[in-house]
Amino acid sequence: MLAIRALAKSYDTPQGPLPVLRGVDLDVGAGESLSLMGESGSGKSTLLHLVAGLDAADSGTVHLGDTEITALDDAGRAHLRRRRIGLVFQQFNLIPSLTVAANLAFQARIAGAHDPDWQGELADRLGLTPLLDRYPEQLSGGQQQRVAIGRTFAVRPDLILADEPTGNLDEESGDAVMRLALDLVARTGCTFLMVTHSARLAGMLDRGVTLVQGRLA
Repeated sequence: MLAIRALAKSYDTPQGPLPVLRGVDLDVGAGESLSLMGESGSGKSTLLHLVAGLDAADSGTVHLGDTEITALDDAGRAHLRRRRIGLVFQQFNLIPSLTVAANLAFQARIAGAHDPDWQGELADRLGLTPLLDRYPEQLSGGQQQRVAIGRTFAVRPDLILADEPTGNLDEESGDAVMRLALDLVARTGCTFLMVTHSARLAGMLDRGVTLVQGRLA
């Protein structure tokens, strides 16, 4: 489902170009969950941003199925993110003025993919049904992250990219959120790629890789 070939990225600094990714090759299958680990500055978040089309690579290719993300313009990458790529971050990024139900539906409505029955199943699986009329400020951190995950899965994306999704949660809440996310990965058959510093969380996924100075170890 996800194929990365010779992916490279540098950033300009006053001292000259700073290489962050130095030719990364990686394959992740449909329905597979993969953890991406590495020290700070190893290129983990940069790799996620390139796969998501949030930034442009210097060279190399990223394919999502038959679509070459690295060949798309900004509008094409934005369209792909709306419909086929889901993003989950440490920050929950919920809309404060919307209820849980409206937050869950928000991305799917923008993508033209809102399915009330699927949203109801997501709410049940994530334990959110009793909370649908509440607002984000009335939720715990773990509950807010469950809403953020449900919003992402509501579109039924082919690929979900998660950057330290439990970084703002305590260990117990973080583990519970991960179990729920992986249950939805199994339910939908999507591909799941997660950046994490936690070997414990990485061990919950199908397999893991490590970035060292911009290369896979």
